[in-house]
Amino acid sequence: MVLAVPAQALEPLSDAAMSAVRGRDGVSFDLNGFAMSGDARVSYTTPIGTTLYVEKFAASRSDNPLPFSDPYRLDIVAGAPGLADVVNIAFPQNTYAQQRWQMAYDWGITADGVTREQSSVVIKDLVLYGGGLQFTTPQVNDGVAFGAALRMDIGQLSLRPRGRTDDTEAMVWNGIHVGAVDGSGMFTNTPWMLANVASQPAVINALSDETGPRLHIGIDWPDSRYGSGVAPAGGIVVDNISFVSPGQPTVDLGSSRIGSIQIQYLDIKFKH
Repeated sequence: MVLAVPAQALEPLSDAAMSAVRGRDGVSFDLNGFAMSGDARVSYTTPIGTTLYVEKFAASRSDNPLPFSDPYRLDIVAGAPGLADVVNIAFPQNTYAQQRWQMAYDWGITADGVTREQSSVVIKDLVLYGGGLQFTTPQVNDGVAFGAALRMDIGQLSLRPRGRTDDTEAMVWNGIHVGAVDGSGMFTNTPWMLANVASQPAVINALSDETGPRLHIGIDWPDSRYGSGVAPAGGIVVDNISFVSPGQPTVDLGSSRIGSIQIQYLDIKFKH
């Protein structure tokens, strides 16, 4: 026997009622064993004919042996009072640095009569510790507002003019470290908040002037209404910078350190 449910038992919800619904669940996703490669090319050409391209991006990740033990997490959370909801993507905590990325891509440029083809960037052992990304609608104007927090180590980053498989000639950065610092310039083992959708929002949009619309990327001044009013401080350390070339001695530039850096305001407008 089948029992029918009266239609009157179900009531449609208005838009106002739907918008008031708040859930606590999110989406977790793991990239355990992730790998990709391909021949796709992205090119940019200026009105005067100068061109730049990147192509053949490859990436892979090594992991701990337990899938979903430390995943990425995507949530939609309530924004600050009076502001829109926020899409929040939290990176894995990666406490023991078991998740490591290997990446490479080729690039080329033609400008001022000079053409450089098939140079490469190779990144080894990129490790992210926590942090993440935020996305929402801007407080003013159109576009996308975003936030970012980063704590990162890179084992090696090298620029190879002879291609990704030829390391006999390169500019090499060994041991790159980025993260938040305290008042003395020492790393705090927490992510450096480069932008926050409420207290210091970043934005990507198109702004128009007398010549027409232009791509705009910016980070606003710190907003004391939603935070301390002070831009967070971060540090950048490179353990060693060197140049290698066939038949020549290695040029060792030693280490480099920026003990404390703050982004107070950023405003970039691209020309036509």
